[in-house]
Amino acid sequence: MNDNKKSEEFYTKLKSQLYENTSWPAEYLYKFIVKSNLEAIAKVEAIFNNVGAVIQTKESKNGNYTSISISVKMKNPEQVIEKYKEVGEKVEGVISL
Repeated sequence: MNDNKKSEEFYTKLKSQLYENTSWPAEYLYKFIVKSNLEAIAKVEAIFNNVGAVIQTKESKNGNYTSISISVKMKNPEQVIEKYKEVGEKVEGVISL
């Protein structure tokens, strides 16, 4: 199975779970891991700029990776998934949790 089909199945499942378990609009917590470089961190932060997000970063023990937690009010599951896809497209090597 190709990666595109896998990711579409993942997003379809996520969307239905979000509708089942959450009343919208709702506060949503994104978690990403990137290599510790300012450019990658800045790209993730820029995607959530101007949407009222609270962003926290924490460097790993060895300083190789940075975790980024973003809490933001989202209108619906489609908006949540849209942001995941945007981060995946714009930030190389990002891991979404």
